[in-house]
Amino acid sequence: MEPKKRYKQELSDLKQHRENVILETAERVFTENGIEQTTMHHIAKEASIGIATLFRYFPKKEKLIVAVATKMIEEVFLEFQTISEMDKTCLEKMDLLFDYFMAPLPNHRDSNIKFLEDFENYAAHSDEPLEDIDEFNRLYRRVSLMFSRIIQDGQEDGSLRGDISVRETLTTVINAFAIFSRKLSLQRNILRLESDLEPEKQLAVLKHILMDYLKA
Repeated sequence: MEPKKRYKQELSDLKQHRENVILETAERVFTENGIEQTTMHHIAKEASIGIATLFRYFPKKEKLIVAVATKMIEEVFLEFQTISEMDKTCLEKMDLLFDYFMAPLPNHRDSNIKFLEDFENYAAHSDEPLEDIDEFNRLYRRVSLMFSRIIQDGQEDGSLRGDISVRETLTTVINAFAIFSRKLSLQRNILRLESDLEPEKQLAVLKHILMDYLKA
């Protein structure tokens, strides 16, 4: 590679690396402190960069908030895309989607759930549509498209019972499971009754019930 091209590539790589560091730091700080309570100075300090550098990448706090949310939704999209393209039946793909929504409970994706909950509240109380929200919405629609492909499989492959509306049932089932998973994750640090089942066990029971209901 020519020196000039190599320099441009190294500069581009450095810029991308720094942006990734900013996004990862912002996600952590937003999650720990809450979106409203976090300032750009907090994030710059935690990322070990100057405030002017942070503003060069993200001129407004709002743009950084949406960028973090978009990054998270991109991860969801990639998971849905991977599952939708597998050579499996619709029922098997639903099984994998249930497992995906169960996965956040014991690992770092708890923070994703906490941030997205805060983000939805932040966006809902905003007087105007958030800047750059179109990219977030575009990715969200792509997640829906991947799920539509799984629904189409269910309408064609015979793995689901024949007396249900596939689209209505699968949409309701996956939304209910995802919301329940999120709720359990958010309540993980709240004192529960001794008689309460562990969140993982509750989700496993619900998954078993739903899979039994769906299968042909």
